[in-house]
Amino acid sequence: MAEPHVITALVRKRAELAGDIENGQAAVTRMIRELEGLDATIRLFDPGYRVEEIRPKAFRPPEDWSKRGEMTRIILDILRQAAEPLTSRDIALQLIAERALDQSDEKLSRLMVKRVGVALRGQRDKGVVKSSQGTGLYMTWELA
Repeated sequence: MAEPHVITALVRKRAELAGDIENGQAAVTRMIRELEGLDATIRLFDPGYRVEEIRPKAFRPPEDWSKRGEMTRIILDILRQAAEPLTSRDIALQLIAERALDQSDEKLSRLMVKRVGVALRGQRDKGVVKSSQGTGLYMTWELA
């Protein structure tokens, strides 16, 4: 038998999430119309311009792009799902993909590799993960 207060809370959360989805879909629809309007305006000034070749501007996360502990949680999730030990770079690339960031941005990749390394060393000091010498200068990481 379900508890009424649990059902009430779940219904409220579902309604909130459904509202967020509707708002998100409305925002995407609005942005698509605006993009189509911009494309049409560009073609007014230059009918031969190939707007489909315009690359989307990459999202640049701020230095503190994640909430406290969020990055570490994602890193540990990646390690839990890994079949073998991973390098900091491997983890950073998966993290970038999960966060839907620009995977071709080399500067962002270097930054994330450094941040992943810092997070992993902190977790190693706590005994949560362990590192071992990989090939070359690379360290590999796995859950302890």
